[in-house]
This record gives sequence, C-alpha cells and structure tokens, in this order.
Amino acid sequence: MIRPAFIRLTLLTGMLISCLFGHAQQITTPREPSPAASVSQTIGISTVTVKYSRPSVKGREIWGKLVPYGWTKQGFGTNLDAPWRAGANENTVLRLSHAATIEGHPVPAGEYGLFFVINQDNTGELVLSKDYRSWGSFWYDPDRDEMRAKIAVRDMPVSVERLTYSFEPLNKNAAELDLNWEKKQFPVKIEFAVDDIVMANAAEELKGTTGFTWQGYNSAANYALANKVNTAQALKWADQAIAMNPNFADLSTKSGLLELEGDHAGSEKLMQDALAKGNENELNQYGYQLLAGQQYDKAIAVFKKNTQNHPASANTWDSLGEGYAMAGDKKNAILNFKKSLSLNPPPQVKANSEKYLKQLGAL
Repeated sequence: MIRPAFIRLTLLTGMLISCLFGHAQQITTPREPSPAASVSQTIGISTVTVKYSRPSVKGREIWGKLVPYGWTKQGFGTNLDAPWRAGANENTVLRLSHAATIEGHPVPAGEYGLFFVINQDNTGELVLSKDYRSWGSFWYDPDRDEMRAKIAVRDMPVSVERLTYSFEPLNKNAAELDLNWEKKQFPVKIEFAVDDIVMANAAEELKGTTGFTWQGYNSAANYALANKVNTAQALKWADQAIAMNPNFADLSTKSGLLELEGDHAGSEKLMQDALAKGNENELNQYGYQLLAGQQYDKAIAVFKKNTQNHPASANTWDSLGEGYAMAGDKKNAILNFKKSLSLNPPPQVKANSEKYLKQLGAL
C-alpha cells in the first residue's frame, strides 16, 4: 500500500526537478552581435561606470533609421514616446559612486538608466532614468526621470564601427563622458565637488584605523593645505598629528595652514620648530620648494642650515650652490659647488655641480 506521505514526497520531488530543468536549459554562450562591456573612470576619488552593450554599424544606416530621430513610441511596454537606449539589449547603466553634477544638474549617487535623443539637426538630449534594470526603452516612464538636459551631438571625421564609451577630456574635478558610434559623438559633462568629497571621506577614514596614526591626520591636513580648503578643520587635524608625534612633516603642515589663515608670525615660528626637527632630505626638499616659489633668501637660509647639520654631505653643498646660482650670486655659487666636488659626491650630485660650474665659467 502506497502511503500518502510517500505520494506527497514524490509530487514535491517531481515539481522540484521540473522547476530546475525549466530554468536551467541553456548554457552561457558568447553574447553576439552586441557584446556586453563596461568602462570606468576615477575623477578625484569618485568613480563613474558605464555598463552597456556594443552594437556594430555593419554597413547599416544608423541615424534616422536604426536609431530614429527624436522621441519615438516603442511597440509594447508603456507605448509612450521614449528615448534611445544608448546601446543595445538591456538599459545602458550609469553608476555614480558619489553625488555629481551632470550637464549642470545635481544627481545623487546611484545607478541610472542612460538614454539619448538625437535630432536631424544634431541637437540632442540626455535622459537619466531611475529605472535602470529594464530592457531597452520599452518600459520607459518619463515620471521616473532623474534629469533631462539638452546636448549638442558632434560629427566625427572617422567612423567608429562598434559603439564605444570613453572619458575625454579629464581634469581634477570633471570629465566628459562620450558615446561614440558611426560618425556621431554624444558628449556629457560630469563634475564632482572633489575637495568636499575628499574632506568628508577623510573625516570618515579618520574614525577608523587611519585615525590611530599621526600620518593619517597629517595627510588630511596636508590635502586641505595643498588645495586651500577648510583650513579650520585642517588645523584641528594638524594639531592632532602634532600631539601624537611632533616632527618636520606635521609642524610644517600646520605652519602652512597658519600662513593661509594670515597668521604670518605664528607660521614663521612653527616653521623654525619644524626645521629644528628636519632631517637632511626634508630640509633639502623644503629648500627647493622655496626656490620654486622664488623665495631665494629663505631657500639659501634653509640650505645653509642643512650644511651645518650635515657638513660631510656633498648634496647639501650642491643644493646651497644652486640656491646662490638661482639668486644670481655667482661667487658664492662657485664656492659651494667646488665644496661639493671636494667631498667625493655620488655621480648625480657630481654631474649637477660640474654642470653649474661650466655654466658659471668656473670649470
């Protein structure tokens, strides 16, 4: 006699097998004729990523034919006027790691369906949709738009066979994302508030293991110094670094911040404290920074201190010679380059001293 429990188990097993076979009948194969692709670009510490499929021209008429001009109705789905999917297959997806400004519009961090419209006169439109998991434009819903912006489509002299996204030009705060296909280019300007993002990220990182080292606080303060942002917060970070380990690096960072704040006396005093703690390489590098800023007298003073601290180093005398040479003091430049050569300098230092002495007519 067959028991009811056995019948139920048999039916359940059969349903499970049917389900498995119903959903696993195909192997993974190459995706043609429009293979999937992904391109990313880091801007500051933010990342922009585009995931898309790459159709080919294949001798077809693209604009106005394969890709219709203007907004067009799709055959099913919402059956509303829709933009072009900016690729093939599923939605082209734009991912922003941080909030950005795109064609002048603020856009939160996240993922978006990326669409374009092209008109016969090369005017165009960018559309970002909060729906990014759909297939093409068939379920496009204008109520789900994050933003729209007018763009000018460009003509290109050379045809691009397979649709490609690229980032060019690129600078510290922004990049141009370009869709390139056939002889058309769709440009999109993407900008990040890089300094604000870096400073906010630094505050978070300093709550972790980075905050257990003086180097972490000093690097955050030094970024603010180099970019002249949020010096009030940077001074707090500099103080934290100094409290953990007062040294040339963090003292000189705070000195620079005080200078930005207009405290010239405080900056100068702290820089003297920093110089007293600096090693040969740190003083040498600081001297060259002063030379680059055409602060010749200050640079010479730093180089002199380095020769006093390290009189047996040929490099310190060579650097002092450069300081005098750039200040136009030929006599003292020659004396210090010759002193450098007398100390059996390493090859690169010897070559530099000899080069200057030839230029000064002393060799």
